[in-house]
Amino acid sequence: MTQPDHSANSQQTSPQHTSSQQTGPQQKEPTFIKNGIYRKDSVKTRDKKPEWLKVRLPSGGVYGEVRSIVKEHGLHTVCEEAMCPNIGECWSRGTATFMLMGHICTRACRFCAVDTGNPRGLLDLEEPQKVAESVQLMGLKYVVLTSVDRDDLPDGGAYHFAKTVTAIKRANPGTRVESLTPDFGGNKACVELVLDSGVDTYAQNLETVERLTHPVRDRRAGYWQTIEVLRHAKAYRPDVVTKTSIMLGLGETREEVTQAMKDLRSAGVDVVTFGQYLRPTQHHLPVERYISPAEFNEIRDEGLGLGFLEVVASPLSRSSYKAEQVFQDADEGLPGHLKHLEGSELSML
Repeated sequence: MTQPDHSANSQQTSPQHTSSQQTGPQQKEPTFIKNGIYRKDSVKTRDKKPEWLKVRLPSGGVYGEVRSIVKEHGLHTVCEEAMCPNIGECWSRGTATFMLMGHICTRACRFCAVDTGNPRGLLDLEEPQKVAESVQLMGLKYVVLTSVDRDDLPDGGAYHFAKTVTAIKRANPGTRVESLTPDFGGNKACVELVLDSGVDTYAQNLETVERLTHPVRDRRAGYWQTIEVLRHAKAYRPDVVTKTSIMLGLGETREEVTQAMKDLRSAGVDVVTFGQYLRPTQHHLPVERYISPAEFNEIRDEGLGLGFLEVVASPLSRSSYKAEQVFQDADEGLPGHLKHLEGSELSML
């Protein structure tokens, strides 16, 4: 097993809060590639998906209300930007995952449909308040925040992320917030800034097994970099739940999945989710294999046996899928020793 390289984290710098500024009059316009990747040599494929991957088209009154609130406040959601297959179900339940800091990611992961390019420092300073107001209008009790990577900002957007969490908590005192953050280049001071904002769950996605990290993820991301971010988050705030997500179907072996779970547990990660990788466009990595629901169940059982507080594993599971139920709904598979906990007791896990 490859050992983590700590050299990238040997010199930590404090995040520059002044990075969260709007563009000036002479600021160049952002540039980006739609859906993240374009390859001239891409081959169109029409894979026949298994029956268990078919979902209903989004519709319904609540879905429309959520969509209207998102559009009215000029917000972005990962549900739309990443072409999530669960958008109909989640929006119809009145839940959404807000994507902060715009729609342009500075990284180009080969599985992701989010636009990639250079945002040139553009940042909406009113976004934290807009998100807080939207949460209030939707009456959300559990909110998931994520964002594009913003390597163009000195702090990677950590201060903006923290401001949004604080704004939500101030306007909605009873609402729990899950933050699915960038890796901030491994900068622990940025991680601490988000943790100090009042988050209930801190997440950073591993995405895949070590061997497939490149080419699946952008070259600036790293298997051990993500694990070290999660390790530090748990060490710095033991009371905050740590969480990550892994896609399956990219060519990984079961042995590699097991090793990834062991590496995550050694870092104190509490929750892991597994879902089927689905190719968003012909320019992205192809699906190597469709994992059956039965195999997902086996992986979940194995993860619980390794000590995770919860393992959510199913073909359509995504990092934020039914996140509000992970610690509240026994039907979602809370471990037996947690089922008796409710309310404030549960939020302190």
